[in-house]
Amino acid sequence: MKHASILTVTGALMLLVTLGHTMSAVAKTAAAPTGREIQIEDVSRFYNLYDATGGHPTADQLQHEYLDPGSDGLHILAKVHNVTGARIADNIAKHPEIYSGARQCMAALPRVRQRVGVALRKLARLYPQGNFPPVTIVMGRGKPVAVGSAATGIQISTEMLCAVKWDNLDVEERFVRIIVHEYIHVQQFPALDDDEHPTLLERSLIEGGAEFGTELILGQPAEVTSPPLRAATLGHEKEIESDFAAEEDGTDLSKWLDNSTLEKPGDLGYWVGYRIVKSYYQHAADKRQALRDIIEITVPKAFLAKSGWYPGIVLQ
Repeated sequence: MKHASILTVTGALMLLVTLGHTMSAVAKTAAAPTGREIQIEDVSRFYNLYDATGGHPTADQLQHEYLDPGSDGLHILAKVHNVTGARIADNIAKHPEIYSGARQCMAALPRVRQRVGVALRKLARLYPQGNFPPVTIVMGRGKPVAVGSAATGIQISTEMLCAVKWDNLDVEERFVRIIVHEYIHVQQFPALDDDEHPTLLERSLIEGGAEFGTELILGQPAEVTSPPLRAATLGHEKEIESDFAAEEDGTDLSKWLDNSTLEKPGDLGYWVGYRIVKSYYQHAADKRQALRDIIEITVPKAFLAKSGWYPGIVLQ
């Protein structure tokens, strides 16, 4: 793991806790994002309990000693995604290796904080009206990996982010890309992002926009250029995207989204959405306005019509 040799896990945690204790005082928006708004006290508290119980905390202990005294970000994740002490205990029993293994990932966070700060400053230059709430890194129940919105901030579940086996990225790179991806989500308009019953096209443009925004900021998207996805899509662009076009108005997303596992990627909707968004950007004369259009999509069909995308399109 990158940087593990020069920072012990304990030292990394102490450094990050020292830098991150002001999270509660940080406003929901930050005009000059620094990357220091990465809060990890919840992870430190989890592992204090985990160690004290020999890696077998009970549901009651997890609820009252980890979740209840947790950060605002942890409470939001718990409420929105039904993270309870019982569900965490159940997942520890089923997958103990992801909790024992996640501890070592924390050593990468000092460098993650620095790189995210640089990335957010670039995003702020490209999209000055941006919203930059803090990131809360937590230990969860095995899903979701990451969530973000302007209303609730960003939450990253360490145990799942560290357990992914197929993306071919080191831990530092994975953290940075996922956090930037979620910051793009934070900027997206609630009218589309908060739709409880989105169509395939809507969700794919949301995720594709976040993937393309990550690429614009970092040089690479978070997921869609991973080796397994490249292998699955290369030479099959027209076939996959023709199937997508036939289903784009439907609301059954199971074939296209939220179907990755720890061992194998899914999420072809991310990939198609990314290609639609990239087509829009490449066809646009005013690139800064194009990024704003991508972030502020409110009418997916109109955006698709202007994108110049068609199944199998060859992009630069």
